[in-house]
Amino acid sequence: MKNHTIIQPVGAPAPVGPYSHAVRVGPLLFCSGQIPLDPATGVLVPGDVKAQTDRAIENIRIILASENLTLANVVKTTVYLLDMADFAAMNEVYGRHFSGDCPARSAVQVAALPRGARVEIEAIAAY
Repeated sequence: MKNHTIIQPVGAPAPVGPYSHAVRVGPLLFCSGQIPLDPATGVLVPGDVKAQTDRAIENIRIILASENLTLANVVKTTVYLLDMADFAAMNEVYGRHFSGDCPARSAVQVAALPRGARVEIEAIAAY
């Protein structure tokens, strides 16, 4: 018995591998990690970690909107950084999108990210 729903919203950047944009299970939506791909071109956005963080969060917003959710529904994020020295810059942009009652968050440095991205962000939202 299938107890989940696959979410592949129109307007989101195409996945760069064999995965779904998100999966709904009960009252939760699990969004796959989003790298800063331009939805129109599928190309990594140019710029620093600030520009890339902004685009990654906008990609999450597209996925959430397809389920009539907003960033206010996000309860947990995980931020993957290529370089922890980018934490303050990422945090500045992140704080513009998430304010007030912010979701729980983890941030970790990784050796590499797909397509040479400097940041990847995944999210869990509640309906």
